[in-house]
Amino acid sequence: MPNLRRLGAEAEDRAAEYLLGLGYTIVTRRFKSSRGELDIVAMDGETLVFVEVKSRTRNDTNPTAAVSDKKVATFADAVTEYLHKTGMERAHCRFDIIAVTPDSLEHHVAAFRAK
Repeated sequence: MPNLRRLGAEAEDRAAEYLLGLGYTIVTRRFKSSRGELDIVAMDGETLVFVEVKSRTRNDTNPTAAVSDKKVATFADAVTEYLHKTGMERAHCRFDIIAVTPDSLEHHVAAFRAK
């Protein structure tokens, strides 16, 4: 059985490298809040981007299918806590998903909105 924490960390590393290659600045990784975890927080120009990284060990599965309405709500709560703790409540924000499989990486820009 694969070590899921290690695989998740590797997917996040891959996603962070990808974002750096696009010119993003990584602000923080693996921010833990009382409501959940934010995988990557980055700056894309003047936009604060919260990135949910989803990975699968097989190429024939869709990692983004794991982003349920409940996950979006939990993610939004964690974002709210992050913004409050950092004093960035007025920042222009965006929510992206990066889907990682062994053979691909797909970046879904503005993949969802907080409810």
